[in-house]
Amino acid sequence: MKGLIGKKIGMTSIFEANGKQTACTIIEAGPNVVTQVKSLESDGYNAIQVSFGDKKEKHTTKAELNHFAKASTSPKRFVKEFRNPDVQKALGESITCEIFTEGETIDVVGTSKGKGFQGVVKRHGFSGVGEATHGQHDRSRAPGSVGGSSYPSRVFKGMRMAGQTGNERVKVKGLKILKIFPEKNYILVSGSVPGHNGSIVLIQK
Repeated sequence: MKGLIGKKIGMTSIFEANGKQTACTIIEAGPNVVTQVKSLESDGYNAIQVSFGDKKEKHTTKAELNHFAKASTSPKRFVKEFRNPDVQKALGESITCEIFTEGETIDVVGTSKGKGFQGVVKRHGFSGVGEATHGQHDRSRAPGSVGGSSYPSRVFKGMRMAGQTGNERVKVKGLKILKIFPEKNYILVSGSVPGHNGSIVLIQK
């Protein structure tokens, strides 16, 4: 597996020669610094740990400072481990968006936008109780019945009800890399990526 920690910049669209418009997301993919290299002999599995985003020293613990000092790099905010890496890098080396190629498909993991406490219509797509007749003036967005009375005398687990919406880990698979800008470490991927602008995402293949 090869991957990077990146930051979602925003969305745009590109046009092909035939006039077709494709919506795409701009991701700042790196540069990431290799802060640890794990091997089968010492750790039981092969992996590389990469970090992204600078952090002030006063907000960093002594243990973290020593960890990053081994890689001869400044403290970083985000750290991620990728197992069985396809790209072999030494401690302290940088990984940029050039590990990917245009036309390649990738998976992007991010945290979806939090929408707070929502009802069943917005959260699950319910259509409401039904017609606005027979005195149902306040039931158009209600969930309806949630359980039986004498049997089963309880509400089953997993019942779709109102609650916290969004703010979840989401993986979008099979996004195509449309263009790469090595000088800015930008990659353009087709479609949308979970999270708000400026949020941290994981790009993996």
